[in-house]
Amino acid sequence: MNTALALDLSRRRRLMTALALAACLLSLLGLGVGSEGWSWVWRDTDAGVPMELIVGQIRAPRTLGALLVGALLGLAGAIAQGLFRNPLADPYLLGTGSGASLAVVLVLAASAAGGHALALANVEWLARIGLVVAAFVGALAGVSLTLVLARGAQEPLRLLLSGVVVGVVLGAASDLITTWSPDAMRGKQSFMLGSTGFLGWQSVALLAAGLALALPPAWRLARALDALGLGEESAASLGLALPRLRLLLVVLLALCTALAVSQAGLVGFVGLVSPHLVRRFAPAPQRFMLPASAAAGGVLMLGADVLARGLIAPQELPVGVLTAVLGGGYLLWLLHKRGLR
Repeated sequence: MNTALALDLSRRRRLMTALALAACLLSLLGLGVGSEGWSWVWRDTDAGVPMELIVGQIRAPRTLGALLVGALLGLAGAIAQGLFRNPLADPYLLGTGSGASLAVVLVLAASAAGGHALALANVEWLARIGLVVAAFVGALAGVSLTLVLARGAQEPLRLLLSGVVVGVVLGAASDLITTWSPDAMRGKQSFMLGSTGFLGWQSVALLAAGLALALPPAWRLARALDALGLGEESAASLGLALPRLRLLLVVLLALCTALAVSQAGLVGFVGLVSPHLVRRFAPAPQRFMLPASAAAGGVLMLGADVLARGLIAPQELPVGVLTAVLGGGYLLWLLHKRGLR
C-alpha cells in the first residue's frame, strides 16, 4: 500500500514538474515569435519600433493570456467530466459556447444594420469591449437557460440533455441571423475558430482574477466530485447536499468557460483533452485532478498559440484549429491504443 502511494505521488510530482518546465519553455518561445516570424529581444523591427515595446505590450500579454485561457478551460473541463461522470464532457456542454456565439452574432448583425460593419480582425477597442461583454453575458445566458429548462441541477441526465437542446437551438438561431445578415458571418467565423490576438494586459488581469477566484472553491468541492464519481446513492449516503453542490459546480463551470470564451472565442478540445492527459500520466483524486488539468490546459493552449503564430509566419493560423488537431489527434491515438489492447 505504501509502495503504491509512493508511486502515485512520484507520478504526480513528475507530471507537475513536466508541466511547469513546458510552460516556462513555451512562454520563452511565445516571447520570441511575432507577426513576422521568429525575432528576439535584441533585434529591433525594420519600422524602428523597439523590440522591448513589442515584447512588453503585445507578445507577453498574449503569451500569459493564452496560458490563462487554457487553464480556465482545463479547469472547466475537469469539473464537467467529474460532474457528469463522463470523460467526453467538455466546458461547452451546458450552452456556454452557443450562447456566447449568438450574442456576438447579434452585436455584429446590429452593427451591420446600423451601417457600421465590424470585423474581429480590425475592430476598434471600444467595439472589442462590447463584443467581450456580449460573449460573456451570452455564455451565462446559455447556462441560465439550460438550468431553467432542466429545472435546476438536481438531475444530471436532465441537465445534460437540456444543455444539448439549448446548444442546438441557440446555434440554429445564430445561423439564422447570419443568413439574414451576411456581414456577421466573417466575425462569427473568427469567433468560432478562436484567437488570442486581442489579449492585452487588461485581459490578463481579468483572466488571472477569474482563475484565482474559481480555483479555490473548485478545490474545496473536489471531495464532492470524488463522491459523485462513486454514484448518486453513495454520494447521498455520505450526507452531501447534492442539488446545492451540483448548482455550485455548474456556476463555477459556467464562469470559467464564459470568461475564457469572452476573451479568446470558442477554442475547442482544450477542456476535453486536458483531464485525459492528467488521467493518462498520473491518475489521482479530484484535489489533484483539478489544478493539474488547469496546468495541462494552459500548456496545451500556449503550445497551440506558439504554433499558430510561428508555423506559417507572417500568416497566422486560428488557434482553435490547432487545438482541435492536437486534441483530436491525441484522442484518436488514445482510442486506437485502447482498441489494440
